[in-house]
Amino acid sequence: MPKNPAPTIDKGGMFDVLYNFPKQIEQAVDIGESAPIWRQTAVSNRYAIFGLGGSAIGGDLLRSFASGVEWGQHLDISVHRGYNAPGWLDSDTNVIFSSYSGETEETLSAFDQARKKTMRMLTITTGGTLGKKSITAGAPIINIPTGFQPRCALAFAFFPLLTVMSRYGTFDAKGARMNTRGINETVRETEALRDLYASANAKNPAYALAKKLVDAYPVIYSANERMDAVNLRWRGQIQENAKHVAFGNLLPEMNHNEINGWQNPKGKTKPFHAILLRDPDDHARVKIRFDALKDIIKGSVGDVTTIEGTGKSLLSRMFTSIYMGDWVSYHLALLHQVDPTPVPVIMSLKAKLSKGR
Repeated sequence: MPKNPAPTIDKGGMFDVLYNFPKQIEQAVDIGESAPIWRQTAVSNRYAIFGLGGSAIGGDLLRSFASGVEWGQHLDISVHRGYNAPGWLDSDTNVIFSSYSGETEETLSAFDQARKKTMRMLTITTGGTLGKKSITAGAPIINIPTGFQPRCALAFAFFPLLTVMSRYGTFDAKGARMNTRGINETVRETEALRDLYASANAKNPAYALAKKLVDAYPVIYSANERMDAVNLRWRGQIQENAKHVAFGNLLPEMNHNEINGWQNPKGKTKPFHAILLRDPDDHARVKIRFDALKDIIKGSVGDVTTIEGTGKSLLSRMFTSIYMGDWVSYHLALLHQVDPTPVPVIMSLKAKLSKGR
């Protein structure tokens, strides 16, 4: 493995985390293969996933992936970022609580409420209070490794869940096989890209885009299917790793409102850089909308960049798009001379919130 090129800036070792992401996928799948599953034998197609930040993104990706593949479209998956369990949650709903630290106060609150409504609970965590509550409630626990920032444990937040759901019978036999093929392709594709994305030279599209974003405001657009969670990941990584503001929206919805806003304030929108996250399986009309969007806003923004993931499977295309975005955020952090790992403003907020308890 190449050495960290900027150890005096990247003191938290984000370079190593990103470079080792393909290995993290393999480790995450192994965890899912041996993890406990729901004890209820009757398979339910409804899932409610609770989490915040880097712990919730795994649920978002699971929802996007399932809705984008033929063998997952029978599933009803919802992701909840708050203190309360929804009123419709019942004993037929499979509930997943995801908190890397096990101390996310919103997730702990929702756990206490959900426990009164269903026994179909499963948690994914490193331990903490959520782990203790799960043991008391008799809920199976997927134990994931400690030592990461939650956003750096992306593979551990997603692949154990996908693997457990396959083992549980959520997907039919063909779907489970297709998931395995997609996982293997994702590992191959990210391995093939990592040396390119790790380099700080003009031939690296992740580095080249980061240089363009140094003095720009990225606005990330994607379709509301397949790439919506990838869009959210891109924004979050730029915000947390690079400490750089980022915005985003979804098609076709933004075509009915936001697109009109690029007219004003006149002469003030050039600092924005539009990033279009596209997929070859986007709806035919959405593809036309993307082309029209690019044509309409190119005179208003400073630049437009189109990104597509690689691979035949949706899983590979989703995660290679994410992988590029993660490296963009890393290089952007170094260009800003900031350590990608710490999140001091978030920690300051948590300290203020703890005083209000």
